[in-house]
Amino acid sequence: MNRDSLTVATPAGAVHATAGLRRGDAVVFELGGAMRGSVHVTGTHHPQHWDRFTAVRACLGPVNAYQATAPDDALPCLARGSSGYRGSLRQYTDVVGRPEVSVYPMETAAGHEPSPKTAATLTAVLRACAERVMQREDLPAMLTASRERDTPALLRFLDWSVTHHQAEAARLEAEAPAAQPARRAAVAAWWTVARWLTTAPHPVLLADYPGSLSRHVSVMQWLAPYCLTAASREHGQARRAETEAAGLRNQQIRQRRRGLTDSERVRNDLTRR
Repeated sequence: MNRDSLTVATPAGAVHATAGLRRGDAVVFELGGAMRGSVHVTGTHHPQHWDRFTAVRACLGPVNAYQATAPDDALPCLARGSSGYRGSLRQYTDVVGRPEVSVYPMETAAGHEPSPKTAATLTAVLRACAERVMQREDLPAMLTASRERDTPALLRFLDWSVTHHQAEAARLEAEAPAAQPARRAAVAAWWTVARWLTTAPHPVLLADYPGSLSRHVSVMQWLAPYCLTAASREHGQARRAETEAAGLRNQQIRQRRRGLTDSERVRNDLTRR
């Protein structure tokens, strides 16, 4: 059997998938047997690392669903059915090299959830196509092309993320000091009420319930520490986004230099001739 053809056992029956020629950053599998239509597989980043293109994404249909919407009549369907289906999954390896899969919601072209049997069939086909691409010899070239395709949009997102997290950290850090006098005022008010009730006890006034003085004191007790912890977390997210953006930019620079080197080599060869 050709390495670019595979047969997938599914709850709906055997599905045959045949890969066409790689088109830059993608491979399209044509389906036969228990399903008809196509699956589009392209490179993508690891779900926990925006700057590491080590994963592949398989989408139902002939296009990258994250960049374009396939026409309803181009979506794959079961051989015995007429409903086209949308959906995708991402395959990558974990820290110890084991394969991991993230499955994204699947639905019909009309927006309905597929039956469990159909969902299992679609997932099996997507996973098999993704696994086949992960084994291809030209996977590194695919991932490089995918990174070049996605880098501009990712950099815009990461730059926005840095600004957003830094702004949130500044807001939380400003809120923490203001919480301290508010906490002291709330505690003082609670004790004032407690003293008033010494001669005529009224436990309900000091009980802890939504909107009560006791609940307000409780919130004020943890608000400042929470703000500082949350601000530290936002700073960490900003630093991570900065690091990943720097990683993508460095890869861009290396790729451009490599391209210049290749061009110079071609010019030198032509000169010698």
